Amino acid sequence: MKKNNFPKVIVILVEPSGPINLGSIARLCENYGVHQLRLISPKCDPLDPQAKQMALKGKYFLEAAKKSNSLIDAISDCQSVIATCGRIDHDLAIPLYSPEKALEWFFKQSKSENIALVFGREDRGLTNQELQMAQKVITIETESAYPSLNLSHAVGILLHQLYCSNNKVGFESIKIKEGQEIASPKELNDYIEDSRQLLLEIGFLMDHTAESRMQKIKALLQRGEVKAKEISMLRGILHQMRWAIDSRNS
Repeated sequence: MKKNNFPKVIVILVEPSGPINLGSIARLCENYGVHQLRLISPKCDPLDPQAKQMALKGKYFLEAAKKSNSLIDAISDCQSVIATCGRIDHDLAIPLYSPEKALEWFFKQSKSENIALVFGREDRGLTNQELQMAQKVITIETESAYPSLNLSHAVGILLHQLYCSNNKVGFESIKIKEGQEIASPKELNDYIEDSRQLLLEIGFLMDHTAESRMQKIKALLQRGEVKAKEISMLRGILHQMRWAIDSRNS
């Protein structure tokens, strides 16, 4: 995947617990030209002998793995984020995409910046809150009788799909119009936090319902593929509303 203008692919693992899986994923990172491996609160040592044995030429990724305590920190410099899961709480209305559809979207929307592929815990995947930090959520189809995939297998499938999609589509030939960039997960998350505080202040939200209602607002904005400049405008409206409220109360 190391082509001119192609984004830096970052593989993010949330709370990985198996050193053999971790080593296998490091090897895949070397196979497919991944830029960096990031680990969120790992439950195993990346330098475990089993991990290093499985990694082979990918040992560098284990040694250089960047660690974070939260997903929002790990994706703070990523313009595009694709997460994976098997199933979600349908009340949140987060659509699930095939790898082909999600990567087709990526090649049409993304610029030559960091793209994160996020994988959840071996035993329970990603939480709904974590899934909402991604612009697209992928599910990998399997036989319904046994849908659970090994973590390293899921990573391998998506990295291979991304590699093939790049060769087929040709990233360099796609241009995105100025000002039409999709809002990054951090930009959207910052807006949601600003909105939550203001809506609590004016009584639209209550403490015990704020989390679920803001999740639904975030899901709506994700489905609408809100642009970065639109998020900037919405945050400006929030700031003006807060100023007007403070001025009247002073």
